[in-house]
Amino acid sequence: MIPARIAIVLLLAVSSVQAAELPTQLSDQEFWRIVTEFSEPSGVFTREFMSNEDSAQFVIPPLQQTMRRGGVYIGVGPEQNFTYVAAIRARIAFVVDIRRDNMLQHLLYKALFELSADRVDFVSRLFSRPRPAALGPTAAVTALFAAYDTAPADPAFHDANVQAVMDQLINRHGFPLSETDKAGITGFMNTFRNAGPSALKGSGDKNLTYVQAMTGTDLTGRHQGYLSSEEVFTFVRDLQRRNLIVPLVGDFAGDKAIVSIGRYLRERDAIVDVFYASNVERYLWDQGDHGRKFYSNAATLPMDQSSTVIRSITSDISRRLGVPLPDGTANWRSFLSPMNDSLKAVNEGRVRTYRELFEVVR
Repeated sequence: MIPARIAIVLLLAVSSVQAAELPTQLSDQEFWRIVTEFSEPSGVFTREFMSNEDSAQFVIPPLQQTMRRGGVYIGVGPEQNFTYVAAIRARIAFVVDIRRDNMLQHLLYKALFELSADRVDFVSRLFSRPRPAALGPTAAVTALFAAYDTAPADPAFHDANVQAVMDQLINRHGFPLSETDKAGITGFMNTFRNAGPSALKGSGDKNLTYVQAMTGTDLTGRHQGYLSSEEVFTFVRDLQRRNLIVPLVGDFAGDKAIVSIGRYLRERDAIVDVFYASNVERYLWDQGDHGRKFYSNAATLPMDQSSTVIRSITSDISRRLGVPLPDGTANWRSFLSPMNDSLKAVNEGRVRTYRELFEVVR
């Protein structure tokens, strides 16, 4: 029999270890506390309904070969984050975007994931189109979207979807959304309904449709998107149901969001495994010292030699920078770089512009 004093010491030791670990689930209150306390005031940038990066899946095979599973993910933007989160089987994910609209869109996605029985149901709810009777959960992603390609939106179904989403976020989770927030989420739902999967596009002059993004592949021809299989979809849905995909309003060069994530991870003895930066650095380096400020913030994130940044640039920018595209048909170039290499180069003064970033860490 263990003496009471020793038992107490052992219990405290175990509690200390557990306190330092990443959570397996966040309560609704803790989720909303993080969203609220880590976020910054909303900034201004082009509104996006979806990604327009046709090279997003190209980096997934090498990412899966080199990254540990069950790690920490940080990203930016809308739905492409789900694909990367699933690719590395992240334990927790933070999505940081300067637009409050992006946070609201992620709350919409959260509710739809949680409400959906499978990915067929998810696409049905996302675009307010009744589920085709013959379409099962094991359907190929191409068949999934082909079935919805000509399906008309259903106004009554849309209204029921809006109500279900609001009930899920406000009544089920208890998130105190303002009238402006609710109007923003409803606006997203209207856009998805009115456009449909074949017409909804990302921003920019070389746009993908939602169908093209979801039915894209890596360079081996394998579908890697978050709707590519029921297994991938279920993984993301499980994280959503446990409140472990946390959307924040934050500027990469701001004073709060990234630094707060870094503090949260250090307190739990965790490191950042993947940081999906897209092409945000381009805009930061174009704004004077914002590029250096971002790297000052990034330096507060706990990381090791395996910590990786995913960057994406358009084909026209890549030609100007002399960065070759991996595929002549791609409008974007996505690639992986060690985060520490970028930090070191900036700290040593070898990177003072966006061009120099690519010259150093290519």
